[in-house]
Amino acid sequence: MNLRHLIALCLAVAVLGGCKRPADEPAAVAPPAKPATETPAAPADAPAAAQDDAVVEMPALSVVTVDGKAYDLADHRGNWVVVNFWATWCAPCLKEMPELSALDAMREHIEVVGLAYEDIEPKELRAFLEKHPVVYPVAIIDVYDPPADFATPRGLPMTYLIAPDGRVAKRFLGPVTAHDIEAAIAAAGGPAVTGEAQG
Repeated sequence: MNLRHLIALCLAVAVLGGCKRPADEPAAVAPPAKPATETPAAPADAPAAAQDDAVVEMPALSVVTVDGKAYDLADHRGNWVVVNFWATWCAPCLKEMPELSALDAMREHIEVVGLAYEDIEPKELRAFLEKHPVVYPVAIIDVYDPPADFATPRGLPMTYLIAPDGRVAKRFLGPVTAHDIEAAIAAAGGPAVTGEAQG
Protein backbone atom coordinates (compact mmCIF):
# COMPACT_ATOMS: atom_id res chain seq x y z
CA MET A 1 0.00 0.00 0.00
CA ASN A 2 2.76 2.49 0.93
CA LEU A 3 4.80 1.53 -2.13
CA ARG A 4 1.81 2.14 -4.39
CA HIS A 5 1.29 5.61 -2.85
CA LEU A 6 5.00 6.39 -3.25
CA ILE A 7 4.92 5.41 -6.93
CA ALA A 8 1.77 7.49 -7.50
CA LEU A 9 3.38 10.47 -5.76
CA CYS A 10 6.54 10.17 -7.90
CA LEU A 11 4.44 10.04 -11.09
CA ALA A 12 2.42 13.09 -9.98
CA VAL A 13 5.60 15.07 -9.26
CA ALA A 14 7.07 14.11 -12.65
CA VAL A 15 3.89 15.17 -14.48
CA LEU A 16 3.60 18.47 -12.58
CA GLY A 17 7.29 19.21 -13.11
CA GLY A 18 6.81 18.84 -16.86
CA CYS A 19 3.83 21.21 -16.80
CA LYS A 20 5.92 24.09 -15.52
CA ARG A 21 7.89 24.43 -18.77
CA PRO A 22 6.40 27.26 -20.89
CA ALA A 23 5.67 25.29 -24.07
CA ASP A 24 4.02 28.16 -25.94
CA GLU A 25 6.34 30.97 -24.86
CA PRO A 26 7.07 33.13 -27.93
CA ALA A 27 10.66 32.88 -29.13
CA ALA A 28 10.85 36.66 -29.63
CA VAL A 29 10.86 37.35 -25.92
CA ALA A 30 12.46 34.20 -24.48
CA PRO A 31 15.93 35.08 -23.19
CA PRO A 32 18.54 32.33 -23.11
CA ALA A 33 18.85 30.13 -20.04
CA LYS A 34 20.82 31.71 -17.22
CA PRO A 35 23.15 29.98 -14.76
CA ALA A 36 21.53 28.76 -11.54
CA THR A 37 23.56 31.26 -9.48
CA GLU A 38 22.19 34.28 -11.30
CA THR A 39 19.35 36.31 -9.82
CA PRO A 40 16.02 36.06 -11.66
CA ALA A 41 15.13 38.64 -14.30
CA ALA A 42 12.98 41.61 -13.30
CA PRO A 43 9.26 41.04 -13.87
CA ALA A 44 7.85 42.31 -17.15
CA ASP A 45 5.83 44.96 -15.31
CA ALA A 46 8.87 46.35 -13.45
CA PRO A 47 9.32 50.10 -13.95
CA ALA A 48 11.50 50.98 -16.94
CA ALA A 49 13.74 53.14 -14.74
CA ALA A 50 14.65 50.13 -12.60
CA GLN A 51 15.68 48.17 -15.67
CA ASP A 52 17.62 51.15 -17.06
CA ASP A 53 19.93 51.26 -14.02
CA ALA A 54 22.28 48.81 -15.71
CA VAL A 55 22.64 51.02 -18.80
CA VAL A 56 25.72 53.23 -18.81
CA GLU A 57 25.13 56.70 -20.22
CA MET A 58 28.10 56.41 -22.61
CA PRO A 59 28.52 52.65 -23.08
CA ALA A 60 31.71 51.00 -24.24
CA LEU A 61 31.56 48.07 -26.61
CA SER A 62 34.58 46.24 -27.96
CA VAL A 63 33.97 42.93 -29.76
CA VAL A 64 35.36 40.79 -32.55
CA THR A 65 32.97 40.26 -35.44
CA VAL A 66 32.31 36.87 -37.03
CA ASP A 67 34.59 37.85 -39.92
CA GLY A 68 37.46 38.32 -37.44
CA LYS A 69 37.56 42.14 -37.38
CA ALA A 70 37.69 44.26 -34.23
CA TYR A 71 34.69 46.49 -33.61
CA ASP A 72 34.95 49.29 -31.05
CA LEU A 73 31.91 51.51 -30.54
CA ALA A 74 34.16 54.46 -29.63
CA ASP A 75 35.62 54.40 -33.16
CA HIS A 76 32.17 55.25 -34.56
CA ARG A 77 31.63 58.55 -32.75
CA GLY A 78 30.17 61.18 -35.05
CA ASN A 79 27.52 58.80 -36.39
CA TRP A 80 24.31 57.42 -34.98
CA VAL A 81 24.91 53.77 -34.12
CA VAL A 82 22.19 51.15 -33.84
CA VAL A 83 23.29 48.37 -31.47
CA ASN A 84 20.94 45.45 -32.12
CA PHE A 85 20.83 42.40 -29.80
CA TRP A 86 19.27 39.49 -31.69
CA ALA A 87 19.37 35.71 -32.17
CA THR A 88 19.00 33.29 -35.06
CA TRP A 89 15.99 31.62 -33.38
CA CYS A 90 14.12 34.93 -32.91
CA ALA A 91 11.54 35.39 -35.70
CA PRO A 92 11.00 39.16 -35.13
CA CYS A 93 14.79 39.62 -35.15
CA LEU A 94 15.04 37.96 -38.54
CA LYS A 95 12.16 40.06 -39.86
CA GLU A 96 13.88 43.34 -38.93
CA MET A 97 17.34 42.39 -40.25
CA PRO A 98 16.74 43.37 -43.92
CA GLU A 99 15.35 46.76 -42.89
CA LEU A 100 18.27 47.43 -40.53
CA SER A 101 20.66 46.42 -43.30
CA ALA A 102 18.97 48.80 -45.76
CA LEU A 103 19.08 51.59 -43.16
CA ASP A 104 22.82 51.06 -42.67
CA ALA A 105 23.41 51.03 -46.44
CA MET A 106 21.22 54.03 -47.30
CA ARG A 107 21.94 56.50 -44.50
CA GLU A 108 25.48 57.85 -44.27
CA HIS A 109 24.96 59.11 -40.70
CA ILE A 110 23.56 55.79 -39.37
CA GLU A 111 25.51 52.59 -38.71
CA VAL A 112 24.26 49.26 -37.38
CA VAL A 113 26.08 46.56 -35.43
CA GLY A 114 24.40 43.23 -34.72
CA LEU A 115 25.12 41.38 -31.47
CA ALA A 116 24.07 37.72 -31.71
CA TYR A 117 22.95 36.98 -28.16
CA GLU A 118 23.06 33.20 -28.16
CA ASP A 119 25.30 30.20 -27.72
CA ILE A 120 26.41 29.63 -31.31
CA GLU A 121 29.71 28.82 -33.00
CA PRO A 122 31.17 31.45 -35.38
CA LYS A 123 31.17 28.95 -38.27
CA GLU A 124 27.48 28.23 -37.69
CA LEU A 125 26.62 31.95 -37.54
CA ARG A 126 28.61 32.67 -40.72
CA ALA A 127 26.60 29.94 -42.48
CA PHE A 128 23.39 31.50 -41.17
CA LEU A 129 24.44 34.95 -42.42
CA GLU A 130 25.08 33.53 -45.89
CA LYS A 131 21.36 32.71 -46.01
CA HIS A 132 20.34 35.96 -44.27
CA PRO A 133 22.95 38.49 -45.47
CA VAL A 134 23.33 41.95 -43.94
CA VAL A 135 25.77 44.76 -44.74
CA TYR A 136 26.55 45.59 -41.11
CA PRO A 137 29.06 43.83 -38.83
CA VAL A 138 27.84 41.03 -36.55
CA ALA A 139 29.49 39.70 -33.40
CA ILE A 140 28.59 36.84 -31.06
CA ILE A 141 27.89 37.85 -27.45
CA ASP A 142 28.44 35.46 -24.56
CA VAL A 143 25.01 35.08 -22.92
CA TYR A 144 26.68 34.48 -19.55
CA ASP A 145 29.00 37.49 -19.88
CA PRO A 146 27.23 40.15 -21.98
CA PRO A 147 28.74 43.62 -22.46
CA ALA A 148 28.84 45.22 -19.00
CA ASP A 149 27.74 48.67 -20.19
CA PHE A 150 24.44 47.40 -21.62
CA ALA A 151 21.53 45.94 -19.66
CA THR A 152 21.16 42.18 -20.02
CA PRO A 153 18.44 41.72 -22.64
CA ARG A 154 15.10 40.80 -21.02
CA GLY A 155 13.87 39.76 -24.43
CA LEU A 156 14.87 39.91 -28.07
CA PRO A 157 15.25 41.87 -30.18
CA MET A 158 16.62 44.68 -28.04
CA THR A 159 18.05 47.73 -29.75
CA TYR A 160 19.98 50.74 -28.51
CA LEU A 161 20.35 53.98 -30.45
CA ILE A 162 23.71 55.59 -29.64
CA ALA A 163 24.05 59.30 -30.44
CA PRO A 164 27.10 60.74 -32.21
CA ASP A 165 28.53 61.84 -28.83
CA GLY A 166 28.44 58.23 -27.59
CA ARG A 167 25.42 58.59 -25.29
CA VAL A 168 22.40 56.27 -25.30
CA ALA A 169 19.64 58.23 -27.04
CA LYS A 170 16.93 55.53 -26.91
CA ARG A 171 16.37 51.87 -26.12
CA PHE A 172 13.83 49.70 -27.92
CA LEU A 173 12.58 46.36 -26.57
CA GLY A 174 10.97 44.35 -29.34
CA PRO A 175 11.01 44.77 -33.11
CA VAL A 176 12.15 48.11 -34.47
CA THR A 177 11.75 49.65 -37.93
CA ALA A 178 13.89 52.10 -39.85
CA HIS A 179 11.11 54.65 -39.33
CA ASP A 180 11.28 54.13 -35.53
CA ILE A 181 15.02 54.72 -35.54
CA GLU A 182 14.88 57.76 -37.81
CA ALA A 183 12.05 59.25 -35.73
CA ALA A 184 14.13 58.73 -32.55
CA ILE A 185 17.12 60.39 -34.22
CA ALA A 186 14.99 63.39 -35.24
CA ALA A 187 13.48 63.60 -31.72
CA ALA A 188 16.99 63.61 -30.24
CA GLY A 189 18.04 66.52 -32.44
CA GLY A 190 19.52 64.60 -35.35
CA PRO A 191 18.65 65.00 -39.02
CA ALA A 192 15.04 64.34 -39.97
CA VAL A 193 14.24 62.24 -43.02
CA THR A 194 12.56 64.18 -45.79
CA GLY A 195 10.59 62.71 -48.66
CA GLU A 196 11.67 59.05 -48.81
CA ALA A 197 10.80 57.97 -45.26
CA GLN A 198 11.18 54.28 -44.72
CA GLY A 199 8.45 52.33 -43.01
